[in-house]
Amino acid sequence: MIHLTQSATNEVLRQQSRKNDSNLLFRLGVKSGGCCEWVYTFGWEPEATANDGVYQCGSIRIVIDSEIAPYLAGLTLDYSEDLMGGGFRFDNPNAAKTCSCGHSFVFKS
Repeated sequence: MIHLTQSATNEVLRQQSRKNDSNLLFRLGVKSGGCCEWVYTFGWEPEATANDGVYQCGSIRIVIDSEIAPYLAGLTLDYSEDLMGGGFRFDNPNAAKTCSCGHSFVFKS
């Protein structure tokens, strides 16, 4: 379902360690907005809801609301750093178009 590069895995684990709770779940999602129709969201949750799918990606547990799972199916999440700082990069096979920032997309319908 979701793929994390080693760099993204390292960054997620680093952020999780700063939360001092190894049981937190990494939530990926989308919401309406951004430069295109949809913008990626991510954060931390103490537990999954009844509507969530929980996916094990190496040592990371990822939760995704089942209603938005089609928007993220096959997503590869990467993390890279450059002179401007670091950030997650999204490679989404379901994106018909992405904006220049890479955090917003139009869903293929």
